[in-house]
Amino acid sequence: MSLPELQEMAVEWAAAEGWNPGLHDAPGFYAADSEGFLGGWLNGKPIACISAVRYPPDFGFVGFYIVRPDYRGKGYGLEIWNAAMQQLAGCNIGLDGVVAQQENYKRSGFTFAYNNIRFEGFSTGKPTPKTGANLVPCDQIDFESLLAYDRQYFPANRPEFLAAWLRQPDSVALAALAENQIQGYGMIRPCRKGYKIGPLFAETAGVAEQLLHALCGQISLQSPYYLDVPAINPEAVALAGRHGMQPVFETARMYTGSTPDVNLNGVFGVTTFELG
Repeated sequence: MSLPELQEMAVEWAAAEGWNPGLHDAPGFYAADSEGFLGGWLNGKPIACISAVRYPPDFGFVGFYIVRPDYRGKGYGLEIWNAAMQQLAGCNIGLDGVVAQQENYKRSGFTFAYNNIRFEGFSTGKPTPKTGANLVPCDQIDFESLLAYDRQYFPANRPEFLAAWLRQPDSVALAALAENQIQGYGMIRPCRKGYKIGPLFAETAGVAEQLLHALCGQISLQSPYYLDVPAINPEAVALAGRHGMQPVFETARMYTGSTPDVNLNGVFGVTTFELG
């Protein structure tokens, strides 16, 4: 798919499914892997899509797996799924799937790793707590240092994606610094409904809380916001609870290979369910 097709098909269809994509997500997604977005057409009409994004050298992620309602149950979904698997041949492939579809993904060679929980909260305007770290815009941080920090929490280097993602219009990305060392970073961006925070990576729960407060301080009082939290990280779940956030749904994080060796204890907010 081209970038306009990604926006018009995958992102718009995801919105119709209630997945609440960001208003400006598509360019960042496309920057990650311009060959990684597949569309299915029948008699010139788009009926299916899927993303199969490859992160060099051998990590891949599947998302945007949608067949238009009138064409479900006819084999078109399996056809585009198989094309995505072929696209990512040789990769350890991850996905965030609907929990009810776990058994189907297992039949395709995926193994359950853990659940991710989407929490909904509302901005309160509470002051940002102090931790000893200073918060600065991410564009004031050396990009290579930020990439190296990000790699602790994500299974692959993703420079093209992050360069585009962190510069989304109407978004705010902040890093926490202590003695010139990155202690965490996070981003908030506008979505079809409210805002999403992702990623939210931090050395400690205190730094994550400082970032969360500061990011929520960028939006209007009582605006809804969403945080996608690995259920395997109890401090991240507790952080959402302290902010009065409520779970709205879960996904099953699954992989075709072993669970990547990343620091999940520092993942307080997943970047995006679509790309990992």
